[in-house]
Amino acid sequence: MTTPDLTGVAWRKSTRSDGNGGACVEVADLRDGVAVRDSKDQSGPTLAFTSQGWRSFVNSLKAS
Repeated sequence: MTTPDLTGVAWRKSTRSDGNGGACVEVADLRDGVAVRDSKDQSGPTLAFTSQGWRSFVNSLKAS
C-alpha cells in the first residue's frame, strides 16, 4: 500500500482504550484500508494497512 493521503479522514479512538492510563490508538477508515496512529502523538507516524492486511492483523490479535 502506498502512503495514503490522510487529509480529512475521520479518526476514532478504540473503545478498549479508555481507562488504561492513556495507552490509546486511533483508527481511520481509508478507501483501500485502515490507518492507525497513537492518540497521544497525532502528528507522529501512522501505520496503513490494506483491508486484507487489517483483517489478518486483527485476527492474529484475537488468536493470541
